[in-house]
Amino acid sequence: MAKLRAWRCGERVVDTLTALRATAAGADNVLYPMKNALAAGATVGEVCIALREVWDGG
Repeated sequence: MAKLRAWRCGERVVDTLTALRATAAGADNVLYPMKNALAAGATVGEVCIALREVWDGG
């Protein structure tokens, strides 16, 4: 995990997770923003947390 976090661009990860949350709050397909977040270096856990924040209310 430390290697991944050192490699990735934190700002890009935050931006893609924000886009994922926005998509999850609407009716659009979350697959593409999810793939973008993972490609940016977000972890599966971070993606799950972002989706849980929207779909479960926190």
